[in-house]
Amino acid sequence: MKDNIHPKYYQTVIKCACGNEIPTGSTKQEIRVEICSKCHPFYTGKQKLVDSAGRIERFRRKYEKFQKPAEKE
Repeated sequence: MKDNIHPKYYQTVIKCACGNEIPTGSTKQEIRVEICSKCHPFYTGKQKLVDSAGRIERFRRKYEKFQKPAEKE
């Protein structure tokens, strides 16, 4: 094998925004993530529906004119 061609390998810790820390090895000394398995909705089972800036209501208003009126029986 050739000498001095491989990057340095560090024992580091992945730090999540929720405070969780995961020890690992990496070529980077510091790793920060916004979401991990401790706080991700898929793993925790807690789903959040976020309606940013009323997009759902804006979508409904935009396309309500294309909806057929309900027929009376």
